[in-house]
Amino acid sequence: MPLSIKLSKIQVEFKSNKSRYNSFGKYNFRSAEDILEGLKPFNQKYGVYFTISEDYLMSHDLPVIISKAAIHDVESDSVIEVKAIVGVDLVQKGMQTPQAFGSASSYGKKYALGNLLLIDDTQDADASNTHGKTEPVKAKLTADALEKAKTFIETGGSLETIKGKYDLTKEQITILSKL
Repeated sequence: MPLSIKLSKIQVEFKSNKSRYNSFGKYNFRSAEDILEGLKPFNQKYGVYFTISEDYLMSHDLPVIISKAAIHDVESDSVIEVKAIVGVDLVQKGMQTPQAFGSASSYGKKYALGNLLLIDDTQDADASNTHGKTEPVKAKLTADALEKAKTFIETGGSLETIKGKYDLTKEQITILSKL
């Protein structure tokens, strides 16, 4: 059975509990570790295994972690890999630098796995909780920021991430979606 079929079957069958609790935001969430634990039964069932790796990129004065989640087929050496790109907030109140990198790393791993397994994070309170903060008004995408957005997409970033941060024109969406 091709790896793409195996992954499709796993995406349909996979369930991961939200076994963690955030006492500050008062919600349950799943971690990368929860997802990996939920994947273990599929290793033997489908002859696959999963890996997570990370690369570090200093981009536009913001450290970025590129998390990669992959499924490997033990029978054919085929691999399907997806990425999640996460910026590291070095000025987050109450966090030392190692904690900021660790937090971004955990977040990136979780979302790379979510991308691979089609986990809908919109139903996860961890994805939607504002911790009492209101949603900021989106900035317009300037010409300079458009060039940075192009680079971001060319290095594996998603248009949806840019849409989440900027108010894009139809022309900008067309330009970025062609990359």
